[in-house]
Amino acid sequence: MITLREKIGTFVEGPKVQGFVLALIIANAITLGLETVPSIADAYGVWLRTFDQFVIIVFVFEILGKLIYRNWRFFLNGWNVFDFVIVGIALIPASGPLAVLRSLRILRTLRLLSVVPSMRRVVQALLAAIPGIGSVCLLILLVFYVSAVISTKVFGADFPAWFGSIGKSMYTLFQIMTLESWSMGIVRPVLEVFPAAWVFFIPFILITSFTVLNLFIGIVVDAMQTQHKQEQQEIDAQIDAQTEVMHADNAVLENRLDALITEITEIKQLLAERRS
Repeated sequence: MITLREKIGTFVEGPKVQGFVLALIIANAITLGLETVPSIADAYGVWLRTFDQFVIIVFVFEILGKLIYRNWRFFLNGWNVFDFVIVGIALIPASGPLAVLRSLRILRTLRLLSVVPSMRRVVQALLAAIPGIGSVCLLILLVFYVSAVISTKVFGADFPAWFGSIGKSMYTLFQIMTLESWSMGIVRPVLEVFPAAWVFFIPFILITSFTVLNLFIGIVVDAMQTQHKQEQQEIDAQIDAQTEVMHADNAVLENRLDALITEITEIKQLLAERRS
């Protein structure tokens, strides 16, 4: 017999309710953006605030329904915890010194990450890629530090605003890595004083912009592929489990059918003996 808690869980986590929540998240993101337009806020501010309150009420009831259904197991799912924190932030009173927290209402839009499966897979892949990304970050930090020391010693005296210290050099090198005004803004003025400086800057750009940064993309893509393979393996495992259950059921049915055939045969034999 289905209990009330199971009915609540089936309803709250069902596709219809989750689709409605997804629509509310998108609509709420739009209305929060409209509140930043003075003319619209003056004309429809009451309606926008009313809709905002309605959205948060729906979110609260959704979270309560999941809590009733799953109890403490609700917090074992990271996405449930994420939704709980986002909704909890929205419930913080935004008045007086906490009025600045009203701007955090837009964080509710981040619930799209937990509601939309494709976005959830991307986030899970990014989280899985953190160890590899950390290794790349250490590598690029090492390259930056070595390059900053060299550039500070070589160019610091003539260009103190860019290379006067290791901190300034690392920031300048970061700008060069992003390719933002790196040639006309920084490198060419340096080349006028140090004509051979291209020997330093060109390898640095090749290493950081075209090699190390591409490693980030490779790691993320590999993590997404791994995530996809894991999901496919889980689906295959579920299919195999269902297939085994079906085979077991078929075996039971075959045994029962054999037993029925045997009984029918025995009954026919008894009837034949009585007639004879």
